Amino acid sequence: MNAKMPSGDIRNLLVWIKKNLLKERPELFIQGDSVRPGILVLINDADWELLGELDYQLQDQDSVLFISTLHGHQMGS
Repeated sequence: MNAKMPSGDIRNLLVWIKKNLLKERPELFIQGDSVRPGILVLINDADWELLGELDYQLQDQDSVLFISTLHGHQMGS
């Protein structure tokens, strides 16, 4: 999705996403002021942990990608 993102840091982006995009069950994406464990965040194809996580200052033309590393499984009977 291409959208006009808020200025500031990733923390501001997560607040914007929760307010504007997440219509149901935001707790599946957001935990506290960050993403839930199991969601990989890439900024310009780099792991956000290398870039300062929530404190990373967004720049024009940044690409931010959220990837869930969690998957369901079938329970045996």
